[in-house]
Amino acid sequence: MNLKSKILAITLCSIICSCQTYFIPIESFRGQFSEIDSTSLIMVRTRGPAGDIAEYLANPIDQISCIDKSGNPVKVKNSPSIESRITTEDGKRTIFYFDRFVVQNDTLYGHRSRFLGMAKAIPLGNITKIEIQDGKKDFKYVKKK
Repeated sequence: MNLKSKILAITLCSIICSCQTYFIPIESFRGQFSEIDSTSLIMVRTRGPAGDIAEYLANPIDQISCIDKSGNPVKVKNSPSIESRITTEDGKRTIFYFDRFVVQNDTLYGHRSRFLGMAKAIPLGNITKIEIQDGKKDFKYVKKK
């Protein structure tokens, strides 16, 4: 492994390790999304790390109710950099952007990319764990001019 690769690996490891992870109990998740469907989505505008602007439909949740590793309730402000890791019964993990979630007919629909379609559906009954963290990616909501 050359020096450049080592520096990249150390940087990525420190970024990943510095992110605080929170958990959303399945019933809490259902409750937070109980009144949100595809007709509730709002058009948002984001600026990415390269200054690029993207518009997409996002869920209107402003504060995410979750718990920390000690079991204490925590409110996390929703933003375009909040990532969710969904673990299913078969042990597979899928990473989505939280603001792109919508639940319809007991199925979670999410997007794994801001730029590519990459939508995926997961039945809520198959989900065993929901984790969220701020991925520290430089995505910000911006207002239309």
